[in-house]
Amino acid sequence: MQVSVESLGNLERRMSFTLPAERLDTHIGGRLREIARTARIKGFRPGKVPAKVIEQRYGPQVRAEALDGLLRETFDSAVREQALELAGSPRLEPAGESGLEWVATFEVVPDFGDVDLSKLNVIRHTAEVTDADIDQMIENLRLQRRTFTPVGRAAQQGDRVAVETWSQAGDERLPAEGIEKGATLIGSGVMYSGIEDALVGLAKGEERDITVDFPADWRVAQLAGRQVQVYLKVTEVSEPVMPQVDKDFARSFGVKGGNLEQFQADIRSNLERELKGALMTRLRREVGEQMIAAYAHVEMPPKVVESEARAMLQQAVEQAQRNGQALQAPPNAHENFMDPARKRVLVALLVGVVARSNQLRLDPKRLNETLRLIASTYEDPEQVIELYRNDPQLMQGLQGRVMEEQVIDWIAERAQHTEQALGFQEAIRQ
Repeated sequence: MQVSVESLGNLERRMSFTLPAERLDTHIGGRLREIARTARIKGFRPGKVPAKVIEQRYGPQVRAEALDGLLRETFDSAVREQALELAGSPRLEPAGESGLEWVATFEVVPDFGDVDLSKLNVIRHTAEVTDADIDQMIENLRLQRRTFTPVGRAAQQGDRVAVETWSQAGDERLPAEGIEKGATLIGSGVMYSGIEDALVGLAKGEERDITVDFPADWRVAQLAGRQVQVYLKVTEVSEPVMPQVDKDFARSFGVKGGNLEQFQADIRSNLERELKGALMTRLRREVGEQMIAAYAHVEMPPKVVESEARAMLQQAVEQAQRNGQALQAPPNAHENFMDPARKRVLVALLVGVVARSNQLRLDPKRLNETLRLIASTYEDPEQVIELYRNDPQLMQGLQGRVMEEQVIDWIAERAQHTEQALGFQEAIRQ
C-alpha cells in the first residue's frame, strides 16, 4: 500500500494513499456472483441471469458499497501503520479519476507529554440516601397529585387564585382592550412576586390596584424596567387538598397491590440511581477542571474545537426551541462557545490518551450494569435492553459513556484526592 503523510500545521496532516485494485475487483466480483445466485429478474430463471445483466443492474451499487468499505479499511490500516492518533473525523476526497487514489485531511492528538496523574488534586464527593430524603420525595409526590377545592375565604399562601388583570404603563394599556384572565399558585412565582403578594387577603369578587416596579430583565418586554399600575380582580380562590399516602396512592405510581414498603423501596432505588449519576457528574467535572488547569498550555486541534463549538451552539438552540423560544443564531454565534469547546476537547482527548497509554478496556460488567440501570426506569426493562443491543448507534453511544466514566474513575483513584460528604439534596444540585 502506497502511503505518504505531510504536515499542514502543528496538528493538521494530509495523507495520500492508494486502494488495492485487486482487492476491490475481487470483492465486487464475489458480491455480484452472490447476487446472481438469487436475483429474480423478469425473463430469466433464478440463478440463470447472465453476468452482463447482473453487472448492468447491480454493478454501480455494489462498486459503491465495496469502495466505501475498502476505503475505510485502507485508511484505518494506514493510520495504524503511520502510528497516528486522530483527534476527529477525517475528510476523505478522491485524488484521481480511477477512484483508487485518495487524500485524507485530518487533525491529530497533541503531545501531552508524560501524563502524571499524581499531580492532580481531586475532591471526591460522597452522599447517601436517607429516610428523610425518601420522606421528602413522598411529600413532593403528594404535591404533584394534590387537587384544589374552591373556598369562600380570602386567599393565602399556597392557594390557587384565578384572576383578571390589566395594566397601565404610562400611556400604554395592556391589553389594549378588555382584560387578561389567568391563574397562579401564590408563592409559585408564576406571576411577578409583587402581584402574587397583593392577591393575599382577597376573596372571590374583590379587586385591588397596585403599583409594580418590574425589573429590567422581566420576561414581558413591554413591562420590563417600568413602573406599572396593575388592576386585579379575583374570580376564584381554591385551596390545596393533599392525597393520603395509602394503597391507592402507591398504585397510582405503578406499585402493584399498593404495597407501601415496596413504594418506599422503589423511591429509594430511584433516588440512589439519581444520586449515582449526580456524583459521577461532579467527579467528571472535578477531574476535568484539574486536567484543564494542568494542560491548558497544550495546543488543541482548531477544527475539532470549532466543530465542538458548533455542536454546543446547536444544542443551545434546540434547548431554547424546546422552551418555546424562537432563537435565530447569527452565522458566527459558535464563537461564543469556543472557550468551553476547547476545554471539552482537551478533557476528551486527554481521557483517550490515558485510556490508550494504560491499555484500559471497556468493562463488560459495568456496561451491563449501566444498561440495566437505564432500562429500569422504563415500564418494560427487557424491551429497552433488547432495543440497545439491536441498535449499533445506541450501543456505541452507551459504550462511549461507560468507557469515559470508567477512565474518570481510574484517574481519580490515582490522583491526589480527598473525600467530601454532602447531603442528598446538595449532591444532586448541579
